[in-house]
Amino acid sequence: MAEILQRAGTWTFDGDTVRIVPGHHKSVHKLRKLLGEVVVPLAAVAGIAYEPGRRSGWLRLRLRHGADPLLQAAAGRLPDAADPYRLEVEPDRSGVAEYFVAELRNALLLEQVPVEEPCDRYLLPGPPVPLSVQGTDGTASFDGERVRLDWNWVAEGSKSSAGPRTFALHELEGVEWTPAIGWENGSLRFRPRGAHAVLKPEHDPNCLVLWGVRQAKDISSLLVAAAVTARLPHPSAASSAPAPEGGDAPAALTKGDSSGTGTDGRDDPEVLDALLRRLRELGELHREGVLTDEEFTAAKQAVLRRF
Repeated sequence: MAEILQRAGTWTFDGDTVRIVPGHHKSVHKLRKLLGEVVVPLAAVAGIAYEPGRRSGWLRLRLRHGADPLLQAAAGRLPDAADPYRLEVEPDRSGVAEYFVAELRNALLLEQVPVEEPCDRYLLPGPPVPLSVQGTDGTASFDGERVRLDWNWVAEGSKSSAGPRTFALHELEGVEWTPAIGWENGSLRFRPRGAHAVLKPEHDPNCLVLWGVRQAKDISSLLVAAAVTARLPHPSAASSAPAPEGGDAPAALTKGDSSGTGTDGRDDPEVLDALLRRLRELGELHREGVLTDEEFTAAKQAVLRRF
């Protein structure tokens, strides 16, 4: 068990999952508070790093490509302040942060997680529904099965004359989220299946405009995009193998090698050496006072269980 508690949030790793709980401090971004607790299975993790700094350091969790619908919907445009996989670490907790990193990296090695391979299905569920967000010219809502767009008096005539729009999930090909930045408007665009004309957001009846001045710091619209994305077919689903019956994990992530022998690698000398090295490191951290007696005992037992 590894745990780090900071005013920005708490991260806990139990050997199988990383639990991320946002803090209640005023500095915590609104999106992180709305998203709530995030549970990341070890199979979704690609790596972790601790970046020390003068005033504070940062823990950064890197997920495998295609594992999280939130990151899929954000498409690399998620601000650092709103990133749930980034934690500010106070200088006096750097030792705990480094211990957390070491524990997670060792688990990735021991479980032989294919960290560089993209996922062919979402390993995180996405935000819970129902959800709604108010934009400049209307409101978008999603109940888990249907998306509805309702227009207000600001909407252009091409939108208001068409009336409210409703899409069942099977009618949608995707959703595109563009954040509002400064004075530049953003948008939340739902792409129906089939060919459609590409229009500007203010004229597109399938698109909600996000006013830059008001919503530059409010990116809760991303939650709607992520919730819809999580329930649409995965981008890699067409090329992926079907899941084995009776299990949710993809075949590439199940324990055991491709030969079907059932071995999980713990008889590998390199894996055993890594476990022994980890035990020695834990002893050194305990002697140096970085780990308390309770933390050392729990960590040691977690390593011994892997033999």
